[in-house]
Amino acid sequence: MNNSQFRSAIGQPFIVASANGDVTGDKIVDQIYLTGTKTADSPFIQNITLHIRDGRTGAVTSIPLHNNVGYNPTLFLGDFTGNGVDEILIGITTGGSGGIINYYIVSFVGNQAKFLFDSDVYNNHFQYDVTYQDNYKVEVVSRPNNERYIIDISTRDASYLNEIYDRNGKLKSPITGFVDPLSGLYPVDFDSNGVYELLAYQKISGRYHADGLGYIMNTLGWKNNGFLLQEQYLGIFGAQM
Repeated sequence: MNNSQFRSAIGQPFIVASANGDVTGDKIVDQIYLTGTKTADSPFIQNITLHIRDGRTGAVTSIPLHNNVGYNPTLFLGDFTGNGVDEILIGITTGGSGGIINYYIVSFVGNQAKFLFDSDVYNNHFQYDVTYQDNYKVEVVSRPNNERYIIDISTRDASYLNEIYDRNGKLKSPITGFVDPLSGLYPVDFDSNGVYELLAYQKISGRYHADGLGYIMNTLGWKNNGFLLQEQYLGIFGAQM
């Protein structure tokens, strides 16, 4: 199927990403594609929709996405659940200053669509507290798993630190930072068993978005009909010596 054939069949939408693989579980390759409507003189795409053409019957199923606008939609097919059938990973960049990307993982076994991952659900669950402390430290607390991290910011530029701390390293006033929603969700087969885990990135910011302090990196694996947290890391930026 080419883009012109699809456009003539259903009107204005056009194919923005495509992939082939068995997502129904019948061992026959299916066609998976995203369509959207382009905005005039802009790479911004609206009305992004998932479509699956069954390789056996030719029937097309269309699946709407609730966050269906953005840039550079992507598709990845892989087995995330261990059932031997590919699931569909979708990413849509929002284009905002936080580098936020909306993600979905969709199962289509037996021609039944089921959302296994939704970035809105993930972002609502994985909440954090970012609090500046005396002596050039920032505390990050991950609420879901009650983990605490300390970032040393003493190597930051003196002008930055002087705005926040007095000469004795005491905070001039309370400051809180924040952790952005997902900015990256990467399929990684950590144990090389043919089943993908997820590596999720969330940026830690101080007083504003450009004031980056590091990243929360969560690894998730499929268990008990959901993606559960396996490991959590905090990565920080280095400083010039």
